[in-house]
Amino acid sequence: MGSRHFVIIGNGISGITFARHLRKGDEKARITVISGESPYFFSRTALMYVYMGQMKWEHTQPYEPFFWKKNRIDLKQAWVKSITFEAKALVFESGETLNYDVLVLATGSKPAFFGWPGQDLKGVQGLYSKQDLETMEAITSEPMERAVIVGGGLIGIEMAEMLTYKKIPVTFLVRENRFWELVLPDAEASLVHKHIREHAIDLRLGTELKEIISDAQGSVRAVITSTGEEIPCGFVGIATGVLPNVDFLRNTSLAIGKGVKVNAKFESSVPDVYAIGDCAEFEQPPGPGRRNLEQVWYTGRMHGETLAYNFCNTPVAYQPGIWFNSAKFFAIEYQTYGWVSPEPVSGVQDFFWEHRDGKVSFRMSLDQEGKVLGVLNLGFRLRHEFFDRAIREKWSGEKVMQELGKGVFDPEFYAPYHQEIQAAYQRHFGGKIVSSKKSFFHKLFGASQ
Repeated sequence: MGSRHFVIIGNGISGITFARHLRKGDEKARITVISGESPYFFSRTALMYVYMGQMKWEHTQPYEPFFWKKNRIDLKQAWVKSITFEAKALVFESGETLNYDVLVLATGSKPAFFGWPGQDLKGVQGLYSKQDLETMEAITSEPMERAVIVGGGLIGIEMAEMLTYKKIPVTFLVRENRFWELVLPDAEASLVHKHIREHAIDLRLGTELKEIISDAQGSVRAVITSTGEEIPCGFVGIATGVLPNVDFLRNTSLAIGKGVKVNAKFESSVPDVYAIGDCAEFEQPPGPGRRNLEQVWYTGRMHGETLAYNFCNTPVAYQPGIWFNSAKFFAIEYQTYGWVSPEPVSGVQDFFWEHRDGKVSFRMSLDQEGKVLGVLNLGFRLRHEFFDRAIREKWSGEKVMQELGKGVFDPEFYAPYHQEIQAAYQRHFGGKIVSSKKSFFHKLFGASQ
């Protein structure tokens, strides 16, 4: 370890986690974090709560301002215009330059737009950055007849909740035949559909955006759908996914695909240049069932931890462990651990239970030997460490059920759903896993109560 200058572009969860852990392991390193978006690291998932008035902007900052000086992490608010890799120099939009010894790219994502006519009109935007939040606040502060959200995923449901909170009617266009079709099985998607519509949202499944129509001032007036319908609106939220934020890195010597190409140690094609978080694209998926792009908060944190470890210890390859994700659909919490297919799969047994109120469900996928592959639950919380261990150690479905009470988070605040789940499991399997080469999805769908 020496006094090398580490420059990190991006102050999101990946970049800041790297900076923090590098400082813990290397007292001599000079660390500079650069971001044009905001002067301080903030919780991106809190943007919606700022919009709804439930938090102030300063509450989104996990660390007090003195933290950075105390840990000798220099912060610079600026936009990087270009990078000269041969000279190890950054050029800012202001014309100022900065040299580095090691460069870590943690530039995150940007909303994905797909060339719709009118997508550049005022009132059309995604929701990713602080600037996106500010623009959305300004536009929707004016009275409007309706807003339209395009795209059936997590950002879309957040935007719908934000607008509904401000009492702006929302039409939600989802291209697929069910919400979040690449993740949620049909039963869970149906549960979410019902919940969305209970909030007076006009959910349109199997409907795409065709065109956005302008008014005389260059703002949104309406959208045209794939069915030819014109829907008047004053705001269009684009939630059709995100793309790595790497456009300013193209046409350089750096290998770029969808994101910055990296190996399992986050090394790019250019010496002393690394990429982590949403902007990093692995040359090979980092594990079974994983993807080349991992654009999830908790994986970004793991990227930062692993890269910092590698600079302070003998380098290791990134080991992502068991897949995990969580979110909320209005009041319904969602968690998933391991692998759960959204469609029936031959050789995979699916145990599914739904509570009679239609707002709580639990799914467990098992292999042909009855070993747990993954779980997906809605409406209550499970303990991360419990299911991470169960999947990693390949517990049987029976063992998971026997211990399920230990896997429920804060059971005193929730109804004892695990008892009903255990009873449903016993009714269907009699305590034994029934082997089959076909999926049990349709048979077990009857487990709903």
